[in-house]
Formats: sequence, C-alpha cells, structure tokens
Amino acid sequence: MKGLELWMRDLVASSGSQPEILPASTNFVNGGLFLETGNVPSSIASFISLQNTSSVAPISCSLSRRRSRRRQGRVGFLSVTLSVKDGGSGEGFSGESSLVLGGEVEDEQKGLEEEEVKVKVQKQGGALNTTKHLWAGAIAAMVSRTFVAPLERLKLEYMVRGEQKHLIDLIKSIAATQGIKGFWKGNFVNILRTAPFKAINFYAYDKYRSDLLKLTGNQETTNFERFLAGAAAGITATILCIPMDTIRTKMVAPGGEAMGGVIGAFQHMIQTEGFFSLYKGLLPSIISMAPSGAVFYGIYDILKSTYLHSPKGRKRLENMKEGGEALNALEQMELGTMRTLIYGAVAGCCAEAATYPFEVVRRQLQLQVRATKMSAFATFGKIVEQGGVPALYAGLTPSLLQVLPSAAISYFVYELMKIVLKVEPE
Repeated sequence: MKGLELWMRDLVASSGSQPEILPASTNFVNGGLFLETGNVPSSIASFISLQNTSSVAPISCSLSRRRSRRRQGRVGFLSVTLSVKDGGSGEGFSGESSLVLGGEVEDEQKGLEEEEVKVKVQKQGGALNTTKHLWAGAIAAMVSRTFVAPLERLKLEYMVRGEQKHLIDLIKSIAATQGIKGFWKGNFVNILRTAPFKAINFYAYDKYRSDLLKLTGNQETTNFERFLAGAAAGITATILCIPMDTIRTKMVAPGGEAMGGVIGAFQHMIQTEGFFSLYKGLLPSIISMAPSGAVFYGIYDILKSTYLHSPKGRKRLENMKEGGEALNALEQMELGTMRTLIYGAVAGCCAEAATYPFEVVRRQLQLQVRATKMSAFATFGKIVEQGGVPALYAGLTPSLLQVLPSAAISYFVYELMKIVLKVEPE
C-alpha cells in the first residue's frame, strides 16, 4: 500500500495551496487495486487531511473494499473516493474512482486452473505408462524363463556344482532322481529374480536412451549411446535385484534343499553371514552386467535400426501406417515375428559369450562362506589354477542353448506386450 500512498501524496502536493475548482465531469482519480485479505490501512485516508490543513479547500477521502469470491480464495477491490470543496461556496469536485478488473482476473484464474489440471493428468499418465512399461518387461521375463528353465538348471549344474558328466547323462540323472519337476527346480525363485530384473532392465534402457537423445539433441540415437544406455541399465538392475539372485544360487547349491525354500534361505544367510551377504559378488556382477547389457541392448537396437532404415523396413513401416488400428498386435510389430526372434537370439548370444567368465566368477563368490571368503580377483585366479582357462567357460554350451531361446522369447514378448498394453515411448 506504500506505493498508493506516495502516489496520492504527489497528486495532492501538486495542487499547491490554491486549489482549482474542477468541473463535475473531470475524473479526479481513475483506478483501483485488488487486495488480499486484511484491513485497508487508515493512513491512506488520514494523510490527505494532514497535508492540506492550511488549504481553504479541505479534501476528504473515503475508502471501501468490495470482495468477490473465487474458486481459489478471495479477491478484494479497492474503491477510492476523493472530494475537494470550497469552504465558502460549497462548490468543488466530488468523484469516485472504480475500475472492475474481475473479468481479467477470472480469465487468468481459469487459465491457471487448466494448466494445473494438464500437469496433473500428465503426471498420472506418466506413472501409468511407467507401470505398463515395467509390466511388459516382467511378463517377458516370466514367459521366457519358464520356457527355458530346464536349460537354466543344466547350466547351473555345470557352473555351481562342477558337474563333469556328459550333457545327455546329466539329463538322465536329473530325470531319474528328481523326475520331470526337477528340471524346473528353483524356477519360482528364478522368476522372482528375473521378472523385476528384466522389468527394470528393459525400462531403464529405454529411459536412458531417450534421456541421452534429449541431452545430445540428435535426431537418432548413436551406437555409442545405445551401448552406454545398455551398460547403465544393466548396472541399475543388478544393484536392485542381486539379493534374489544370491538366494537362488544358495538354494540350488549342495545342501540348499535343507534351507526350506526362499524364506528359509534368506533367514539362514542373514543369521549366519549378515545382511550384506545378500550382496556377495556385487562387483563382478556389475563388471559382468555392464558389458552384457551394453552388448545385448546395443546389438539388438543396431540390428533393428539397420532394418528399419532399409528399403524393406521403410516399406513395412508405410504398410503399418496405412493399416492403422485394423492391424492386430503381431502385425503391428516393427520387425515382425521371425525377425524379432532372430535379432533377440543374436543379441543374447553375443552378450553371453562376451561376459560368461564374469558370470562364473560371480557364481563362485556367491557360494563362498565368511570363513573362506576371497576377493573377486583371488577367486578368478583359483578357478584358472584348478581348471585352466576352459574352467571360465564351464557350462557355456548349455548356457548358449538356454540364452538362444530365452533372449529370443524375451524380446519377442516384450515388444508384443508394449503393443498390447499400449506403452508410449519414454
């Protein structure tokens, strides 16, 4: 209110000691002021008479404030009435200034409310899209892991138990001792581990790749950005999901049957080795998953981008655009069914072969107890010392046999579920 007082003081002072008699049509004051809640200071009215006590034309000021309710709080309007009268003749000027700006405020208020609604809807839509994106990756992991669970079991027998039997003999042994269900031993725990792992992995890759694209301002993601996003996604998923992987490894190791399932294995590790035993092998896991994620997602994305920029790929995209919503989910896949499966299998094999020695070291670290715990480098040296370099690739054949269908099905189901769930690009 100080600004208004100063303005009125200047206005009164400029009239001097000999006031002019103004015609009735003259606008003495024209304006108004919206106020928040609170009382109008009395100084606005009192200072005028103090400044003009020597004048023959006393000036009086009256104030009134009108309120109008809005959806968000109250807005007040200040009306200022000034009068200048000749003490002798009674002639002079008396006028009121009022300017209604309510319409402008109402429009501005309405615009702000619409912006708030838009922001709220965008946040809700973003959260829902993220949830659907994560579910697409989780479902892909569930389907692929259940399908290849027998091959995963064979791989762990070679890697963890140090099995020396021929592959066919090992299959017969498991079938004879544990039955058909034995090939799916630990599959539930594997799903509990891989579902969130793949969900985070797929989502993180798409998110990091999108963020890198925005950061660089390029029209299309470069190969380096693809590999970088894949490595970051692998690290993120590993840090969040390694405890379940450690528990599963304990369960399939010798003596794991006596722990009593997931909860039993969890309690046993916490009680005997402490909470951080769940993160055993974290460093080699990160060292393994960073290049694995980079190769897996980078190779697939490069193959996909190469095809979509080819004449055949452009034609397919044009046909998809013309078909629109009339196409079913399979027909809406950019690569088609077979190409998605093949590209996924190639990417999976490349990633597995490039990082398999790290996987062997990680599994061995997870099996160590506190009394005989060694570092990752010491474990690596021990494996090479006992079995030579080939020991770092123990179980690679069943592992590749498992990765081929797993990676193919995983990417196929993921791409399909993104269409079914209508996942928007990040």
